[in-house]
Amino acid sequence: MLFAIHKVNSASTKFFCSLFYRHGYRLQVLGGASQQLSCLHTSISLDDKHWEKNNRKVYPPQLPEEPRRPAEVYHSRRQIKYSKDKMWYLAKMIKGMSIDEAIAQLEFNDKKGAKVMREVLLEAQEMAVKNHNVEYKSNLYVAESFSGKGQYLKRIRYHGRGMFGIMDKVYCHYFVKLVEGVPPKPEERTGFDQAKEYVQGLKNRTIIHSL
Repeated sequence: MLFAIHKVNSASTKFFCSLFYRHGYRLQVLGGASQQLSCLHTSISLDDKHWEKNNRKVYPPQLPEEPRRPAEVYHSRRQIKYSKDKMWYLAKMIKGMSIDEAIAQLEFNDKKGAKVMREVLLEAQEMAVKNHNVEYKSNLYVAESFSGKGQYLKRIRYHGRGMFGIMDKVYCHYFVKLVEGVPPKPEERTGFDQAKEYVQGLKNRTIIHSL
C-alpha cells in the first residue's frame, strides 16, 4: 500500500512517518525514492508454512533386508485464539510420549490450549489409520510438538483525555508430528555426568589470537 506525503511542516511529516512505519506500511515521499521496512516479521517460518505437505513426501523403494520405514503423520491447526508462549509449555510436555499417554495427560489438564491440542492429536491419529496405513492407532508417539506465532490483529485501546494505545489480539499455530512405533527412551544423565561435561568444557577453553 502506497502513501504519498505532501510537503508540509516538519512536525506533521514526522508524525505521519512514525505512524506509517509503526504499522509496517510502505512510504513514498514526493520527489524521493520509496522506502520499505526491512525488519518485517513473518508469522511462521518457511518449513512451518508447508508443514502438511510433508505427508505427500514419496520415499524410494526399500531393499528387502532394510527395516520397514515407520509411518509419519504431520498435522497442525492454525490461528488458535491463544498465546504461543502458553501453548509452548503444553507442547513440550507431551513431546516424546505415546499417543495414548499424551491424550490422557491433556484430558486432565484444565487449560484452554490442552483441549485444542487433544483435538489435534485425535485428528492426527485418525489420519494415520485412514491415510497412512497404520495398523494400530495406539502404536504412535509424538515425535515433534511445538507452537508458532500466528497473525496478530492490532486494535485500539482508548484512554482518557483523547489518548489511545495499540493492543494485539494474539493468535498462535500448533504443529505435531506422529511417528509409528514405540517412543525412544531418553538418555538418562545424572548430575555427576553434567558436572563432568561442564568441567571438560572449561578445560577445552582457549585464548583466541594468542601464541
